[in-house]
Amino acid sequence: MQEFVNILNGYIWSPYLIYLCLGAGLFFSIITRFVQVRHFREMWRLLLSGKSSDKGISSFQALAVSLSGRVGTGNIAGVAAAIGFGGPGAVFWMWVVAFFGAATAYIESTNAQIFKEEEDGVYRGGPAYYIEKAMGQKWYAWIFAISTIVACGLLLPVVQSNGIGDSLVNVFGTGGTINTVLGDLPLTKVYAAVFVVLLLGFIIFGGVKRIANFAQVVVPFMALAYIIIACTMIALHIDMLPSILGMIISDAFTPMAGFGAAIGWGVKRGVYSNEAGQGTGPHAAAAAEVDHPAQQGLVQAFSVYIDTLFVCSATAFMILITQSYNVLPEGSTEFIVQNLSADVVISGPAFTQFAVDSVLPGVGKPFIALALFFFAFTTVLAYYFIAENNVSYINRTLKTPALKFLLKVALMSAVFYGTVAEPSAAWGMGDVGVGLMAWLNIIGIIIIFFMSKPAIKALKDYEAQQKAGVKKYTFDPEKLGIKNADLWKDKL
Repeated sequence: MQEFVNILNGYIWSPYLIYLCLGAGLFFSIITRFVQVRHFREMWRLLLSGKSSDKGISSFQALAVSLSGRVGTGNIAGVAAAIGFGGPGAVFWMWVVAFFGAATAYIESTNAQIFKEEEDGVYRGGPAYYIEKAMGQKWYAWIFAISTIVACGLLLPVVQSNGIGDSLVNVFGTGGTINTVLGDLPLTKVYAAVFVVLLLGFIIFGGVKRIANFAQVVVPFMALAYIIIACTMIALHIDMLPSILGMIISDAFTPMAGFGAAIGWGVKRGVYSNEAGQGTGPHAAAAAEVDHPAQQGLVQAFSVYIDTLFVCSATAFMILITQSYNVLPEGSTEFIVQNLSADVVISGPAFTQFAVDSVLPGVGKPFIALALFFFAFTTVLAYYFIAENNVSYINRTLKTPALKFLLKVALMSAVFYGTVAEPSAAWGMGDVGVGLMAWLNIIGIIIIFFMSKPAIKALKDYEAQQKAGVKKYTFDPEKLGIKNADLWKDKL
């Protein structure tokens, strides 16, 4: 199974996907005249404004839901893996993919708002919806929907829960082992798996509002606590920061692990972390109650900054400043850099735990385990929300209510397996899910751009109203030549 997953990833994560992610981000940055820079202040204003309704969640709740998907294991274990396999220069390429990816996030999230629908009293939308309505290719939308259900319902949750199990073993040890059909499993991981699955079941059977309410409280609190710890560590070693920045930038172009490794791991883990272009963020964006689609596009673009430029950078600085990392090129047996024991798992949270523990002995490992629990758990909730959206999409045709129940059971099973699985197996499955969605979504939004440019038309309309100083923004899709945006047309 592991060999099959590795072969599959070899095809999915070929250099072509790396070029596609970077190229799409650069293209949309130029087309939008770098919307991620020009409207930075407007992003802040929108983030703090807006209210929820019976049908939709607020802009802040939508940001929290999407951040709960973006801020997860990738910010702690993913950054460590990027450094461990690609060298410090991989961090630079994570920054690059985040900066350009913010424009991609604007495009996909605005599309989701334009073509969202109302179902059972709530807003739903995402790539499957805008692919069908803007591209007019229902078969392609179905392929994306099914791929997303598999990715977010089965593959990606495995990575998140694996980080929880691994971090707890680093704190408490294995606690002994138990023989199961999955082999000999550490009891610590088994107990963690049972607890996480029970808590997950309680929340996902409560619906999207419960997910949003949980996420808007937990995500900002844990992200803030994590940033405070990181800033404290950086402040204590502020004299080292210039040399660390210099090492990241120099290694990005003359990488110790090879140029392909630095870019490849930086982009791969960058996309995994911030999810720009992957097609996950648009689902939360579509659920928001806003006056104009561009508003949620701007908010979601800002979430990429929070994820990578804030949280991922914090992790990278902690690891590099304390030299709590090894560099072992993938497929090699010889370390380029070895600061930790050779048996420390690279594809896991250990680097980050060692980093914090080196400054706060006895506190670092449990704190990172706690942070990782909340980051990973809320990410799993976001994955359920996304998978459920796509089940709703295909259920418009199949009309099989039992599919949502089956999704819940499948997700809970995947989370249990992920918590007790080996990191290499878990990350391999996650990479398949991320890559598959990224291929389908990025190609889709590029085709939609050349067909009708809905997100660009929305941006120009928003900027025109902004310039005119309107008190309340409105959106008329027919006036802009945007077809099949029925919900917005009915709101006029």
